[in-house]
Amino acid sequence: MTLPDPQQLLPRMAADLKALLARRGVEQARFIGIRTGGVWVAEALLRELDLDQPLGTLDVSFYRDDFTRSGLHPQVKPSELPFEIEDQHLVLIDDVLMSGRTIRAALNELFDYGRPASVTLVSLLDLDARELPIHADVLGATLALAPEQRVKLSGPAPLALELQRLSA
Repeated sequence: MTLPDPQQLLPRMAADLKALLARRGVEQARFIGIRTGGVWVAEALLRELDLDQPLGTLDVSFYRDDFTRSGLHPQVKPSELPFEIEDQHLVLIDDVLMSGRTIRAALNELFDYGRPASVTLVSLLDLDARELPIHADVLGATLALAPEQRVKLSGPAPLALELQRLSA
């Protein structure tokens, strides 16, 4: 399987996001990346859009409902939101959308900070393995992986995707 090149996906994603925000009448959006890969994608999108503004970062580890079940032991870092959430139009960015649980956790955390006017979801990849009804508004590419496969984003510069196989 050949993985897409993030550098080729980003210009289209930026154009799609710009058009979507314009259709929705959003003039000033606040960008938030989910650690770690989502932050890298958010930084790349801000550069692609030629925007110089603060970037919020979320660490959703404490908000996950599956980290003990999945054997994940999070190295929790604080979330940093250098702007208000209340009544703001947010662009929430992650690298890989799989089950939808990370996005659910991110939304729960954001609403602890306030009630946004809107949240637009951007994801570099969708692995089409949803457990929750969450879909990206702007998407780089969709991949169908075998159950034992995962995709890992490395970065921050350059961004690159790597196919990994889960150990049996």
